[in-house]
Amino acid sequence: MTTPQQLLQSLLGKGALPLEWQDAVASVDRALFIPEVIVGGDFAEDPEEWLRIVYADGPVVTQVNDGKPTAGDAFRLHTSSSSMPSIMLEMLALLDVRDGHRVLEIGTGTGYNAAWLSHRLGEANVTSVELDETVLILANENLKRAGFHPTTILGNGRDGHRRGAPYERIICTCTMRDVPQAWLEQCPNGRIVTPWGSSFFSGSFATLDVVDGKARGTFSGCPAFMWDRTHRGGAGRISDLYHAEEGEKGTTDIAPQNVIQDDQAFFIGLSVTDAWFRWCDADDDSGEATLWFFSDDGTSWATVEYVPDAETYEVEQYGPRSLWDEVRNAFLSWHDLGKPERSRFGLSVDGNGQWVWLDDPAERVEVG
Repeated sequence: MTTPQQLLQSLLGKGALPLEWQDAVASVDRALFIPEVIVGGDFAEDPEEWLRIVYADGPVVTQVNDGKPTAGDAFRLHTSSSSMPSIMLEMLALLDVRDGHRVLEIGTGTGYNAAWLSHRLGEANVTSVELDETVLILANENLKRAGFHPTTILGNGRDGHRRGAPYERIICTCTMRDVPQAWLEQCPNGRIVTPWGSSFFSGSFATLDVVDGKARGTFSGCPAFMWDRTHRGGAGRISDLYHAEEGEKGTTDIAPQNVIQDDQAFFIGLSVTDAWFRWCDADDDSGEATLWFFSDDGTSWATVEYVPDAETYEVEQYGPRSLWDEVRNAFLSWHDLGKPERSRFGLSVDGNGQWVWLDDPAERVEVG
């Protein structure tokens, strides 16, 4: 894919391009928002490959490690990007904007999403907040080059932008652990859409309808957005995080893959909020694998060793927390509830905080 038209046709072919967004996608060239050097591509070295990446329906990583100098073998955390166009459109469909709506975007990134919104609603109705000054400067250059001049603000997106309020819609392009009270105050009657979750599971859109400053909504989708930088989850290479000291040994009869599937991982992540996992297949053809867990602060880890056709699995836990025990207990609680699907859960937010409920907003899920 090397032209804007081919990206458009790809999205249409997937059924991922709502009618109301077709003109915006067709009119805004994604290449105007992508730097010449990206993760996996360099226009000067291979312009055809760069164009293929830009016009594919995939994310384009534009910054690692917050733009700080990174040694050749250091871990590279992706910290800014142009999101996958079909996921952007899924999110915009959830946002359900209408003519005349004023939208606050949290996380300007490259400016591509703000350009779509400006084309659809008019730039006077779009405000975008970005925490990273370098990212914002480049986004403004991109937007100007594409002919758009929405209001862009350097600041913490958790604070919104009070001077421009009220808004009918808020769209957040980074994963949030919570919905800030400032958003409810600035969008007291409207809709908020944000990636939401915990370190353990962050693959949900929360779509919240706000009435008189109180929000309620449901979870959907399978997004993979970068974190709100002020509340990041853990990340890194196993070789950097693993403590060679021996941990406490044990066994479990729960197959490790069962705790990381969508519905149960979502539920586990409601209580195990500050730990993450990684599944590592063995290098041979044995079918064996290791499921690793790490606490965000790096002080605790656990492993569960998967062997095909086994009835029990070896467990090792290290550090002040017994991470596998935490995961196991949450998994069993999910079983006790009847193994509910993620779609049955909802989120409510008001001046007293946020809480998750199951089926009925009055039925709070007890976690932790």
